[in-house]
Amino acid sequence: MSFSVILPDGSKRDFDQAITISDLAHGISTSLGKAALAGKVDGQLQPVDYQLDRDANVAIITDKDEEGLNVLRDTVAFVFEAVAKKAYPELRFGEHAAGEDGFFVDTDKENQIKVNELPELENAVKKAVKAGEKIESVVMPKAELEEIFKDDPFKLELLSQETSDEVKAYKLGDFVDFGFAALLPNTGKIKQFKLLSVAGAYWKGKSSNPMLQRISGTAFFKKADLDADIKRREDIKERDHRTIGRDLDLFFVDPKVGAGLPYWMPKGATIRRVVERYIIDKEVADGYQHVYTPVLMNVDAYKTSGHWAHYRDDMFPPMDMGDGEMLELRPMNCPSHIQIYKHHIRSYRELPIRIAELGMMHRYEKSGALSGLQRVREMTLNDGHTFVALEQVQEEFTKILRLIMEVYKDFDITDYYFRLSYRDPKNTEKYFANDEMWERSQSMLKKAMDDMGLEYVEAEGEAAFYGPKLDIQTKTALGADETMSTIQLDFMLPERFNLSYVGQDGEEHRPVMIHRGIVGTMERFIAYLIEIYKGAFPTWLAPVQVEVIPVNLDAHSEYAKKVRDELNKRGFRAEADLRNEKLGYKIRESQTQKIPYTLVLGDEEMSSNSVNVRRYGTEEEIVKSFDEFIAEIDQDVKSYSRKNR
Repeated sequence: MSFSVILPDGSKRDFDQAITISDLAHGISTSLGKAALAGKVDGQLQPVDYQLDRDANVAIITDKDEEGLNVLRDTVAFVFEAVAKKAYPELRFGEHAAGEDGFFVDTDKENQIKVNELPELENAVKKAVKAGEKIESVVMPKAELEEIFKDDPFKLELLSQETSDEVKAYKLGDFVDFGFAALLPNTGKIKQFKLLSVAGAYWKGKSSNPMLQRISGTAFFKKADLDADIKRREDIKERDHRTIGRDLDLFFVDPKVGAGLPYWMPKGATIRRVVERYIIDKEVADGYQHVYTPVLMNVDAYKTSGHWAHYRDDMFPPMDMGDGEMLELRPMNCPSHIQIYKHHIRSYRELPIRIAELGMMHRYEKSGALSGLQRVREMTLNDGHTFVALEQVQEEFTKILRLIMEVYKDFDITDYYFRLSYRDPKNTEKYFANDEMWERSQSMLKKAMDDMGLEYVEAEGEAAFYGPKLDIQTKTALGADETMSTIQLDFMLPERFNLSYVGQDGEEHRPVMIHRGIVGTMERFIAYLIEIYKGAFPTWLAPVQVEVIPVNLDAHSEYAKKVRDELNKRGFRAEADLRNEKLGYKIRESQTQKIPYTLVLGDEEMSSNSVNVRRYGTEEEIVKSFDEFIAEIDQDVKSYSRKNR
C-alpha cells in the first residue's frame, strides 16, 4: 500500500501504511497533534481516529478553525443526548445541528423537558466532561441501528434516508447516535458550554408534523468567549421586538384569528403612520407619483411577469371567480405599477416616470417560519418603480441611492453595507436567459457605484430572476444580516409586458424598469426600529411624546389637561395621567413606557405657566416656561431627534 496526503500549504507526504488523522497531525508537529480536533479529508469533516489509506487532500482542524467550534458544539450536543437519555429512558430524539449560533437537539417524550430541568442536565454533562469518557467513532450496519431505535419513530425516519447499508455513528458508553460529521475523541476535551433554552419545534419544520421540544445551547473553547456570548444573548432578549411590542402594547399576533397577520394597537399604529407619512412626503418631494392599486390581480399577469413560475410556492392559491377568471392575492407590486404605466401612451419627455405605493402584499409563509413582525403573511411594502430611457439608468440609480442614504440618516441607521447582487450564469432555471442583458445591466450598476466612490461587495447568485440589484445590508440588533433596501435593474418585464414610449424620433422605444424599496416592508422595518431603539423611540417617532402628570389630582388636573391639549393642538402627541395613583408610580410608569418627555406639574408650574421636564433615561429635572419647552420639543422633532442638531 502506498498513498500520498496533500496538505493545505501544497506539501505532500507519502505513506506505505494506513494512518489516522491524529497520527498525521503528530507527524507534522507535537503541538499540532495535541491541538488536533478533527480533519477535513477531501472537503469532508472526519474524526481524529479516521484512517487515511488513499490519496487525499487533508487539513487538520484545531480550535483556530471555524469547523473546530462546530466539532465542539456537536460533541456537547451528543453528550447532552447521552445524559438526557440516561435521565429519561423514554426520551426520543429528532434532528440535531451545530452552527454559528450554538447547537440544538430536538427531543420528545410524554411530559416534555422543562426549562427548570436544564441545570440538572447541564451538571450531568459537566460530570461526563470531568470523567473524560471516550467517544468512539464506529461504522454500524443500518439494520443494527434500526433495532436500537425501534421505539423512536423520528430516528427511524432519519435512518430511512441513509442510502448505505452501513452508517457512521458515535458511541459514549452504551449510548449510540448518528448524523454527526466529526466529534471530539473524548468528553474531557469539551471546554466551556451552557444549555440555554427550551422551545417548541415542529418535526422537520413542518406545522403538520408533531411538535417536539428543542433544547438549545452553545459552547466555546474559552470562558471569555462564552461570557461574551451570554451577554450578547441577554442583549438580544432585551431587544426582541415581540417582547417589547407586548410590553409597550404596540401590536399582537393571535394564531386563533390568523397566524402571521399582525394587529396594530393604537401606539404601534401611530409609529407606523409616522413612518408612512414620512416616506410618502420624502418620495413625493423626490418626484414620485403615489398610487393605490388592488391587492387582487388576474393570475395571468403573474404568469406573464414570471412570478408564477419562480415564486409559485410563496403565493396563495388563486381564487376561482366561477366564470373562468382566476384572481391572485398579489405577492409583488411590479405588475400593478406596470398597468399604471401602460394606461397612457408615454413620451420620452415624461421620463423618468416614478411610481410609488405603500402596497399591501401576501406571501404563503409556513407556520413554522412566522415570527412577530419580521416574517408575516400580510405585509405593506414601501415599493416604487421608475421607468427610464437607457441613457437615464445611471443617473436615476444614483438619485435613488442618495434618497435611501438620506432616509437612513434621518432614522440614525449607520451599520450597513452595499452588496451588488449578480446572477449565477450557470443557473439557467432561476435567471432570465439573456447574456447581453445581464452583462450590460451588471456593468451599469458597477459603474454607478464606482462613480459615486462607494465601497461594495459582489455576490454571484443573489440577483432577482429578472435583473441584477444593489442590496443594502444592515445588521439587525439581533446580529442577523438583512436586506433593508434594494435597487434592481430590469430589462425583462418591459419586454414581457410590451412596454414602450414614443421617442424623439417618433418611434416606439423600450424603457428600462428600476424596482426599488427604500425601507422594505412596514412590518419588518418597524420590527427593526423597535430592536435598534430597544423600544425607546426618538421623539419624532415615539407614539406618545409627552406624558403630563399632575402632582395633585384635585389641585393640578385642570392645568395638566390644558398643557396636554395645547401640545396636541400644536401637533405633538401628549397624554395626561389622571389616574388615582401615587406620583412616584406615575413617573416610573412613564419611564417604563419609554416616553421621551415627562412633565410634572404642581403649584409652582401652574402659577408661572411653566413645566417641570424630565427626559427619558435621566433623573434630572429642569423647570422651563411652557414656551421654552415647546421650542425644545419642536426642534427635537424637526431634527429627527439627532444628537448633533
